[in-house]
Amino acid sequence: MSEKETQLTEAESPEQAPTPAEHTDSPQDAANSTGAESGEPADSAQPAEHTASDEDAPAADLESTPETAPTEGATDEGDIAADYLEELLDIVDLDGDIDIEVRGGRTYVSILTEEGGEELDDLVGTSGEVLDALQELTRLAVLTATGDRTRLVLDIAGHRERRQGELQKLTESAITKVQERGEDVHLEPMSAYERKIVHDFVADSGLVSESDGEGKRRHVVISPA
Repeated sequence: MSEKETQLTEAESPEQAPTPAEHTDSPQDAANSTGAESGEPADSAQPAEHTASDEDAPAADLESTPETAPTEGATDEGDIAADYLEELLDIVDLDGDIDIEVRGGRTYVSILTEEGGEELDDLVGTSGEVLDALQELTRLAVLTATGDRTRLVLDIAGHRERRQGELQKLTESAITKVQERGEDVHLEPMSAYERKIVHDFVADSGLVSESDGEGKRRHVVISPA
């Protein structure tokens, strides 16, 4: 074949067709593949609405905290508190038996002494201010050990039990005044724990109560229903 005929034959030959792919992605598959390669999800997620975190929420007062709470871990926090208090008693050279009880999901730890003994009075204080401080320190010890906050209640030599009886009488007297006069009655300043007790007594009577004031002046106001 001449050189001219060879060139003509090559010009008339069709181009070689590309080899077909073994698998052709669908448009949706391609979109998914693109997303996977870019590190993004295939379906664009809608922006999530802002959810308030614990830091956004105001700190709740103990008096407004429901009594019922999960019991899981209550025994552990009681043991941690007992160990901490035993070391404290050794440091101040005082004797006392430690009792742990869980009621309504809350841990109650009590330091008991012989009946009539007054050696633990210094750990209570004139109006329970030392006891309240020790309770906070004990809660801090539990928080440090577990990483979880606790509503543990500490009592020493039966002070809180006696104080609860006093609070009941005080509240009953105030309730009577409210019912007779139809006016608000302001009680003395109290700790959050004691205010919670008063609120419970008032609720049982059918009247209304709320807390008023700031800091150490915070107290309960009882109002007609």
